[in-house]
Amino acid sequence: MNKRKIYFFSALILTVCVIILLVTGSSLLNTALKSEKTILPFGTLITWTGMISLPLTIYWGIKELRRPSDKLNRILSVLLKIIIVLGILWVPISYLLAGNLAFSFSEKETFQGGQDAMRWFWRLSYGIGIGAILILFTYWISLIFKKDKTVANNV
Repeated sequence: MNKRKIYFFSALILTVCVIILLVTGSSLLNTALKSEKTILPFGTLITWTGMISLPLTIYWGIKELRRPSDKLNRILSVLLKIIIVLGILWVPISYLLAGNLAFSFSEKETFQGGQDAMRWFWRLSYGIGIGAILILFTYWISLIFKKDKTVANNV
């Protein structure tokens, strides 16, 4: 098995495991690593893994998004790479928004840890997952139109 397939299947397995843990609401999500200064819930690490592995699964699974040959796929490739970077930066950005690693927000009047920051946190969190899935669907839809063009040209 080549490296690309290993990367793809590793990312796919991680994505599926994260989805299962999040959907089932596993008690593992609430377990925390504690130190003198910080509390780091496993849910944060597990979700972060998913935020990175979902777009990487798409990246390693579709050659045309790694090495695009047409304009639409170049755009999708750039967007996917942006989503991968946002997935990698999800914890640091979320920490800046929440002010804690549990990503809990309150009714504060200040931005950090307040309701406005919470809205940005959810936009970022949902944006990564939904963005990756929309890129995948757009790619699939483009394949349907490309097939129709080749069928029409061959008739």
